[in-house]
Amino acid sequence: MTLVDERMAPGETTQARRAMIDSQLRVSGVNGPAILNAFAAIRREDFVPADRRAVAYMDRAVPLGDGNVLAPALTHGQMLTAAEPAATDTVLVISGNGYLAALVRELSGAAPALAAPGAAPATSGPFSLVLIDGAIETVPEQLAALLADDGRVVTGMVERGVTRLEIGRKVAGTLRFSALGEADFAVLDAFAAKKSWSF
Repeated sequence: MTLVDERMAPGETTQARRAMIDSQLRVSGVNGPAILNAFAAIRREDFVPADRRAVAYMDRAVPLGDGNVLAPALTHGQMLTAAEPAATDTVLVISGNGYLAALVRELSGAAPALAAPGAAPATSGPFSLVLIDGAIETVPEQLAALLADDGRVVTGMVERGVTRLEIGRKVAGTLRFSALGEADFAVLDAFAAKKSWSF
């Protein structure tokens, strides 16, 4: 994932949000009116430290400190397009910040449960939709238990050094994943594979 630290002149966030929608989302296939309206409504700069607000709308991940990043808007747009959150969904967002959860709330009209990576959610579910805001190298054993029957999970998945957007469904108690295409995710330390020696 590419990080950015360039500066943007203050007072341009409204125009920057519109430019983000037009030049990052629409041109990359994120065109659902409800999703674009959610991006227009949620102020991305409110989810970064004050000294990073000027770069909140760049087409790169924004470092937040403590190893956390705010994913590019396109990554979140691709996740939401794949997930298709609805008002009838019970949603869990696993994230180090609240931006993706705010987008889901704007889309579905209901506040999702929010849990930090590696932490247990305040409610045990079952959830019909789990969004993991980052890439995982190993699928947590407890993830299937959080999902309702036919529940779905959308995340980044790292395989052989390549990160892809994937959607999983719970079928007969087991999660089965399908790749949807390459995407720009940061690997979440809580779901990283254990390192081992190789020769």
